[in-house]
This record gives sequence, C-alpha cells and structure tokens, in this order.
Amino acid sequence: MVDAIGYAAKHSFSRLKPLRFQRDEPKPHELQLEVLYCGVCHSDIHQVKNEWSNTVYPCMPGHEVVGRVTKAADGGKFKVGDLVGVGCMIDSCQSCAPCREGDENYCEGPNSWLATYNGPMIPAKKAPTGENIYGRDNTYGGYANLLNVREDFAIRIPDKLKPEEAAPILCAGVTTFSPMRHWGVKKGDKVGVVGLGGLGHMAVKLAKALGAEVTVFTTSPEKKADAEALGATHVTIEKEVTSKAEELATTPGTFDFILSTVPEKHDINAFVALLKRDKSLVIVGALEPMAPVDNQAVAFHRRSVSGSLIGSIRETQEVIDFCAEHGIAPEIEIIPIQQINQAMKKVEKGDVRFRYVIDMASLKDEDGGDEDE
Repeated sequence: MVDAIGYAAKHSFSRLKPLRFQRDEPKPHELQLEVLYCGVCHSDIHQVKNEWSNTVYPCMPGHEVVGRVTKAADGGKFKVGDLVGVGCMIDSCQSCAPCREGDENYCEGPNSWLATYNGPMIPAKKAPTGENIYGRDNTYGGYANLLNVREDFAIRIPDKLKPEEAAPILCAGVTTFSPMRHWGVKKGDKVGVVGLGGLGHMAVKLAKALGAEVTVFTTSPEKKADAEALGATHVTIEKEVTSKAEELATTPGTFDFILSTVPEKHDINAFVALLKRDKSLVIVGALEPMAPVDNQAVAFHRRSVSGSLIGSIRETQEVIDFCAEHGIAPEIEIIPIQQINQAMKKVEKGDVRFRYVIDMASLKDEDGGDEDE
C-alpha cells in the first residue's frame, strides 16, 4: 500500500476536505501516476451531492487526469516518466461484447466499467449476478496526488498539448467528439450545440474543426461573443426557439445534427423540430429523466433522439490526437485544490469560462487531513 492524499466529501451535504488514504500497489497490468492536473467536471458536483443516487462515500472526484507515470511493469506500453491521461474509466470487464468490440464505455459485465472514482459503475449489490468483478466497492479519483489505472486505459498525451489543457479533453472532449464521430458529422454539415459550458465550448471547437457550420443555442445572451470567438457562425437565444416550437414542429428543419450539452433536465422539443429528415439530436449532458418528447415532430420527419455516454478508450486517444493535430485546447482557468469548493459553486452557476483545472502541485501545501474511515 502507498500513502496518498486527496480531497473528498464524506456526505452529500459536506464540503470537500483533505483526506489521507492508501492506494494499492499497482498490479502487473496497471500504472501508478503522480497526478499533475485534474479538470473539474459538472458530473463531479452531481456525484458529490449524490444527485444520481449512486454515490459511495467518501467521494473523491476527478476523471480528467493528466499525470506522470511513477510505476510501470517492464515491457509494457508505458514506462516511468511518460505523460499519460486518465478519463472516466480505469478498467472494464474485458470480456463482454462491447468490451471486445472496443466500446468499453458500454461495458455489459456484472458491474459495468470501473469508474475512475465512485467505484464500479453498477455497484455489486445492484448487479444482476451480485458479483463484484473488481473486488472493490469504491474508487478514489484524480483530486489526489496518486492514481492507479489499467495500462490499456491510459491515454498517451502528445507533446503538442500542454498537460493542463489536455486534462478536460479526457471527458469534455471525448463526450462531445464520440457522438459526432458515431453520427458522422462531416464537412459542410449544419451542427447545433445546445448549451455553452465545459462540454458545449469543446463541442463548438471540435465541430468547427470537422468542417461543420456551427450554431450555438444558449439561455445567456452574454455568451454570444464567447460563442463567436470559439468558432460559432450563429448564436441563438433559446427562448427564441422555444417560442416558435409549435410552428417549427410542422416544418422541415435545417440541422444535420444537434448536440445537447445541458447538464440537467431540460425540454428538447424545440430542438427536435429543427432537425432535417432522418437526422439526430443527441443528449450528452443530462443523465436524468427528461420532459416527454412530441413523437409527432419525430415521426413526421423520421428524426431520432439519442444519447451517448462519454467515449471509448480508442475514441479518447483519437480526440486527444485530433486536438493536438488541429491546435484545439479547452478554455481553462487553473486553480489550487484549496479553492475546489468555491470553484464547484461557480460551475453550478455557470460562472466559469469554461473549465477549471486543478494544479495538483498545490496538494503539497496540505500537511493534515482526515484519516480514511
């Protein structure tokens, strides 16, 4: 076991505080990293507050991690000193159909994939067989000085990307890139992006780099200049669309693809109506029940409403390499770990442009912390 320290919440109503704990020694197929940077994702807030009703406490978030390899098996893919990234997953069952086909993010094993924090995606007590194939009910994420990851789930960070800028790409980047690839966004397509936050701003940059004409839909008029600076050709205030929803539902739309990045329940009917025949609206932000969809607007033009969950390891490496090749980086603000609670409040209010990234060197200023219970 290795002594470690990070920031964690012990209850849904508590702040994140320093927590001393122990990491396992890495197994032969695993790496151990010294964490350098970790992005702050809106899902970290959902998990800390148990808003998805699956949180295991203590909860130590962090799944946009860039670190330096400190321990690695001889002859493996990585060596000590390599710069690597870790996204939302650190392992999966490796044997189900999705895993064999390279879609680990849709793992159908007894516990689904092993999340970087908050344990198996499906806790053993809720799994169909009751079997915990990972042998652990909780995992601690990247708001820490050390992290273990299965070697096959580590992402190589190209020299062209700054490590602090690479961190959010490991979640916000692949979460928006994966559906664009799956639904075939291409040069000349008209793409709509609903919401302009951590996910939305990456969606604009990636769609633009793929050659699409991008329209941003936002509830915040003050974000118009930001959207245009990111590469959006058009910016529409959402209430203007919503007020015309009934009229739009009966007429063919103009969009080849719409991505909703809003991180909470919202009404998508006005956006469904903007799709061309046979085109799709994909939801990547919200993971709770949504308002009912008007199937008349769907059926009359054979439109689709779909969802997408993060991305596979292959897609994560692809988007990291794509960003390096095209000079794409998220808009970030670097903070010390001691400011994490204030930062989370600002993320909830949408008061960040557009992603906080924690400089984990600031953990060295911590000389205390609670013992793991």
